[in-house]
Amino acid sequence: MKTLKTLSFTLILAFLAVASNAKPATANTIDKIVAAYLDLKNALVNSDGNAAKTKAKDLVTVLSAPADASLTAAQQKIFSKYQDKLLFDSRHISETNTVEHQREHFASLSANMYEVLKAVKLNSATLYQQYCPMKKAYWLSESNQIKNPYFGSKMLTCGEVKATLVPIK
Repeated sequence: MKTLKTLSFTLILAFLAVASNAKPATANTIDKIVAAYLDLKNALVNSDGNAAKTKAKDLVTVLSAPADASLTAAQQKIFSKYQDKLLFDSRHISETNTVEHQREHFASLSANMYEVLKAVKLNSATLYQQYCPMKKAYWLSESNQIKNPYFGSKMLTCGEVKATLVPIK
């Protein structure tokens, strides 16, 4: 009887472990990319060039990981189309701690990130595309509250939400 209880308990634990890891690898990969991007964006909101440099290196690492085999052919094609562009801007941001230069590349990075996420449709959290009329550039945010990465505290709330990327379940 004790062996049966132990075996049942072990099977339940094994089932829970498998169930907790059941999230598709593609969503996890996209979520890692989004998380690294948002960390970089938040460093720029704080006008912290050193943090932005570090966070951009993290983004380069995530973007450089091998392509996820569970992406559909169409999703893989889209990601491949933008991967070099995303890496280009991320690398440039990671090579300097000059916030103004980082922000120049962030505009291009953000435009390409939006195109990837809009087409691949694998983000697991709602994201907001926001626009700065002074910079004439977009960025993505985890919140609909405006925190402008292009001007930081100088014009923190300058901007507006232009689009919403809702997770597809």
